[in-house]
Amino acid sequence: MPLSPTPDQELGPCPICGRMMVAGNSVDRHHWTPKSRGGTDTQWLHRVCHRMIHRLFDETTLARDFDTPEKIIAHPDMQTFIRWIRKKPVDYVDWPENAGRYGRNRRRSR
Repeated sequence: MPLSPTPDQELGPCPICGRMMVAGNSVDRHHWTPKSRGGTDTQWLHRVCHRMIHRLFDETTLARDFDTPEKIIAHPDMQTFIRWIRKKPVDYVDWPENAGRYGRNRRRSR
């Protein structure tokens, strides 16, 4: 699977929030089982949905308990997020920096 979708690629609805996805910087690929745990199966998600998954769950928890969209959606914190994100435009991106170690929270810890 390519690293980024082509402009004419049909992405369909996001498996997390259900909103349609458009090619561009608003989508990311997600490994349902983290690569560090041997995962190879990926699927396109909205970047904001992907980031929320990784904010809520570490790789061990994802591999053990949340390796499908249905399991992730069932979590109460994700349900709250999904109700909020469904009101946003399909190309909504929460902030331009990378998530995690090199992203938003890094500046605060210096």
